[in-house]
Amino acid sequence: MIRNLLGSLVALAGAASAVLSPFRPWYDGRLGRDYRVRDLFEGITLTESGVLVSILLPFLAAAALVVLGAVLRSRLVTAFAGAVVLGFTVLWMVRQGQAAGSLAVSGDGSGLRVGVVNALAGGVLMLIGAALMRGRRSRGAGRERRRDQPSGEPFAVPPADQVDTWPPTREPGMSVQTSPWPEPEVDPYTGPDPRAPGDPHPGDPAAGEDPRDPVHPPHRPPPA
Repeated sequence: MIRNLLGSLVALAGAASAVLSPFRPWYDGRLGRDYRVRDLFEGITLTESGVLVSILLPFLAAAALVVLGAVLRSRLVTAFAGAVVLGFTVLWMVRQGQAAGSLAVSGDGSGLRVGVVNALAGGVLMLIGAALMRGRRSRGAGRERRRDQPSGEPFAVPPADQVDTWPPTREPGMSVQTSPWPEPEVDPYTGPDPRAPGDPHPGDPAAGEDPRDPVHPPHRPPPA
């Protein structure tokens, strides 16, 4: 967010410099707003130009693109605005050089003036602002990042490869616990007494068995 804000401020400063440049001298004391847009394609003439059909027009369009790029946090739109300003400025320099025979910078004000510097600086600042901006983050990337992060919930949904074992169910040979090891099988010959817990023990007189029965002898306590 800080990079987007800083880039937007730099780009807006460049847009202000570009819009201001047509109101300052460009060459030999002539203001930038005196050059028509059609002169950039047909050749420089001495015909005066109106403000809305001068070189100010593409610069205003570039400034509007910078504002739109700052709102949308679009690096592409901001960079395109800077390219527009630099493109029209360089095109003017080519046409002016053809009309004057050469381009010169002199101390008496007969050559390139500060208006050209403002236009070039404005275009460069727009490109720098676009480079500083991070742009808008896509929603899909935000969802993927939130999905990859741990939820932190104690009872989160299990991973996809463990869905078949969640929740634990009792299958044949499995206990009610979550242990995957089956319970040991009961030996039918040495297993527990099938009698109910309240039944009398074999050999107990209460069971109605004969203590003299050799098959079921009476239970005697061991000698002291």
